[in-house]
Amino acid sequence: MSDFLALTLAEARDGLYRRDFTARELADAYIEAMAAARALNAYCAETPERALAMAAAADQALAAGNAGPLAGIPLGIKDLFCTKDVLSQASSRILEGFKPRYESTVTANLWRDGAVMLGKTAMDEFAMGSSTETAVTGPVTNPWRGEGSNKNLVPGGSSGGSSAAVAAKIALGATGTDTGGSIRQPAAFTGTVGIKPTYGRCSRWGIIAFASSLDQAGPIARTVRDAAILLKSMAGHDPKDSTSINAPVPDFEAALSGDIRGLKVGIPKEYHTTQMPAEIEALWQQGIAWLKDAGAKIVDVSLPHTQYALATYYIVAPAEASSNLARYDGVRYGLRVNNGGGLHDMYAKTRAAGFGKEVKRRILIGTYVLSAGYYDAYYLKAQQVRTLIARDFAEAFKKVDVLLTPTAPSSAFGIGETTDPIAMYLNDVFTVPASLAGLPAMSLPAGLDKAGLPLGLQLIGKVLDEETVIKVGGVIERAAGFAAQPKPWWRS
Repeated sequence: MSDFLALTLAEARDGLYRRDFTARELADAYIEAMAAARALNAYCAETPERALAMAAAADQALAAGNAGPLAGIPLGIKDLFCTKDVLSQASSRILEGFKPRYESTVTANLWRDGAVMLGKTAMDEFAMGSSTETAVTGPVTNPWRGEGSNKNLVPGGSSGGSSAAVAAKIALGATGTDTGGSIRQPAAFTGTVGIKPTYGRCSRWGIIAFASSLDQAGPIARTVRDAAILLKSMAGHDPKDSTSINAPVPDFEAALSGDIRGLKVGIPKEYHTTQMPAEIEALWQQGIAWLKDAGAKIVDVSLPHTQYALATYYIVAPAEASSNLARYDGVRYGLRVNNGGGLHDMYAKTRAAGFGKEVKRRILIGTYVLSAGYYDAYYLKAQQVRTLIARDFAEAFKKVDVLLTPTAPSSAFGIGETTDPIAMYLNDVFTVPASLAGLPAMSLPAGLDKAGLPLGLQLIGKVLDEETVIKVGGVIERAAGFAAQPKPWWRS
């Protein structure tokens, strides 16, 4: 089993095509590993029978010579994606027992290309969080632990189940969604690679909505190449999604040429904060040095409205959430609490029992900023600032090809350690600006902190220029030589 788990997605793909092993053998290894890692709580629903059926179909396609590019690759699917006839709860009690009769476009694309579903990965409720502690099935535990410590750490969020599954080698890759950093921050916390593509590059159809103008699907994987392979299958125009971009999907894997000579890399001065730990600043400087050595030109740039990004995000996202989550009322699907008090009483009791504390908090904030008398002062002003933030990036990209920043302001913290909502929101300080501007961005592991925990660097690119982000990411990955892995304490 361990031999199969050691393979990257690209290596597994090539081995399957050479018929070195079967999709069934690969699926068996991951099903066994998934069962042995339940202490992590990374999966909220396991689908071993479906995985074996999909693996059998992949083996038939491989034997017939008409297999798709992901034939036989076992994946974890974030619980925000609707998967036909499989529990899809967005990690919320209010969607208890919900099994969609349809498939999200992104997962349909993956199954079209032959991928195998191991199960649904846990997440923060309705993707609202940075630690995956609010999942209805309980907190997810990061496979990583500090040197000499038994303290359980968070895997980041909201895609923490996906990042934990990839880091623990109980999935070859996984889907995530990123609204303000929910792919990139958990990737940084778990030593994995996460890509948030350009807004509209992947269809939102069939993804349970949080904030519609920000939500974007993307992959979490072990290497930049693996993430590029997954993104190729996930992306594409979808007429069912009005925000889907009708543009050709490049061969992202082919972008990994390793040649960035003459490329201009921007370093935003606003990302240097006084609160940033010295080891993260040092890693950032190391990343700059690696790119210089590879022939890139380093250019200092300014994004003056970055300081307002977090406040802007926490107005825009809750406002859209308050609208999107109004559909959950106990009438059509999911939880219903009805004690005979009438329709409005059922609405109130269902939502009170079904939504968790953080979701309620954001609904209340969103409803407030959209209310009469406050719409202009908060929501409209936030949209204007969002435009300025996007304009800052546009101006910077007139001078450079890509931006390099840290991904998160810290390494993974302990479960239950951060209880103040504002402190939790600050985890997104480096990821939110790119989300507000709809830009592609990637986090990749580049080093360890003094406790032996992973730290990530973030690359931000121009609209629809994931290829440059991936190319530069490949150069950093090779220079960093990040080979550290969590010790498998969860199997003991």
